[in-house]
Amino acid sequence: MSEISRRDFLYQAGLLASASLFSFESQAKVPNLQLAYSAITWGGKDLDAMKDITSLGFKGVQLRANAYDTYKTKVQELKEVIASNSLSLAMFSSGNVEIDPAKEASTIDYHVAHASFVKALGGNAIQLTNSVRPKDRLPTTEELKRLAFVMNEIGKQTADLGVQAVYHNHMHQLGETPEEVDIIVQAMNPKYMKLLLDVAHYHQGGGIPAKAVLQYKDIIGALHIKDVKSPLADKPNDPKAYKFVELGQGNVDLKAVFDNLQKIKYNKWAIVELDGVPEKTRTPLQSAEISKAFLKDTIGFKI
Repeated sequence: MSEISRRDFLYQAGLLASASLFSFESQAKVPNLQLAYSAITWGGKDLDAMKDITSLGFKGVQLRANAYDTYKTKVQELKEVIASNSLSLAMFSSGNVEIDPAKEASTIDYHVAHASFVKALGGNAIQLTNSVRPKDRLPTTEELKRLAFVMNEIGKQTADLGVQAVYHNHMHQLGETPEEVDIIVQAMNPKYMKLLLDVAHYHQGGGIPAKAVLQYKDIIGALHIKDVKSPLADKPNDPKAYKFVELGQGNVDLKAVFDNLQKIKYNKWAIVELDGVPEKTRTPLQSAEISKAFLKDTIGFKI
């Protein structure tokens, strides 16, 4: 082999080795988790949602309590629709948890009924939220711990059905700020309750989602992968004004979130969620396509 051809051969081999190393390093940063998409963007049109979600290559769907109202007497029909779209029921939004002692029994029964529905559909998780945040003051520690107590009681009963209950942190609810979330999580019984970390709500509440991934790594049962924009163009001086947007269109450091998910070897469901289409000219499918492109091009997922 001549010196020139030998030099060229070594150069080409070096390029291939570098490319292989780059490819390996890029892939290694992508957590081996399960990606799902929430049907909430379609505004209750769950059949359309599942069809679109399947067309994009996602493997799971999150449905809301409206599906229970529609299909509680037609469980097999909905189960067949989910299966025909090659989807898993990654999560079910079970709704509000009351902290009023007088409503405790009915609250538990409400969520256990949802858990039975989810189990019949082949799912194994329900999401709990609440709508009792005081309007004129901060919630007390006792109120936050009371929420955790009721959720623990719900979780005990859903666990008997093989369904995991998870707490969803949320703006304008108990658990808006990182400090409130921590009080609730510390009071949750990890045997019965897990955390569904919503990274956009956590960010808007003043927290750092990537840090929360590490902080709560032992109790995270699911995630909402979500983005939020604040401040808004029409309210530049209002830090409380915000809008949920497609992935990569807002302020959440999603790359840092995924980097830390990889560090903790998280392998459960990560559910992409967008409450509604942020731009009226777009359809739910078009918004989902934007989020999918971000996951593929920026994070490196193969969807």
